[in-house]
Amino acid sequence: MPADSDLDSRPALSRRSFLTNTAIAGGATAVGLKTRVVYADDIKNNDDGLIADDTLPKVQLTVNGQKRTLAVEPRTTLVEALRDTLGLTGTKIGCNHGQCGACTVLLDGRSVNACLVLALSIDGSDVTTVEGLSDPVGNLHPMQSAFAEHDAFQCGYCTPGQILSAISCIEEGHASTSDEIREYMSGNLCRCGAYPNIVAAIESVRDAKVEG
Repeated sequence: MPADSDLDSRPALSRRSFLTNTAIAGGATAVGLKTRVVYADDIKNNDDGLIADDTLPKVQLTVNGQKRTLAVEPRTTLVEALRDTLGLTGTKIGCNHGQCGACTVLLDGRSVNACLVLALSIDGSDVTTVEGLSDPVGNLHPMQSAFAEHDAFQCGYCTPGQILSAISCIEEGHASTSDEIREYMSGNLCRCGAYPNIVAAIESVRDAKVEG
């Protein structure tokens, strides 16, 4: 154990220096753990749709009908790749744990939580986001129009994910009754509480498909 004189001779640790050192250490840790993504503004995007960084592995996807090759870290999720690399910010990040449905996209025609899917794991897949639902001349998808007609959204944050899940709900055959729709859509949370109108919007698109 050091003598009292040795303790007295040590430089005092001020509150300022303690907080400074703690902040530096915490920042270093955060940087070390952060998933690295490639930002579209910082790299070249050539005529083939290649977003390139030779230091990172590549994944080839068809996104909203366009073939893209993305350079991403192995830990990069699909929602990060869509938002940070391709700039498709219609896909929202909510809980980032697959519990709120805000990041829902269609992956090979089926709805998935993009925050739970690693981009590199879906090489060769087809991804549809809310930006890809309208036709080439800008006409809305029937589900988008139904959500507007039935006031099926308020703040709108959850709406892209709700719409894509709603499309999948009908396409996968889970829209026979209102209860079945509610069960299927239970993974998409709406903090504004627009659930009755969401169900009504889905029912109207379902009925239109039957009549058509």
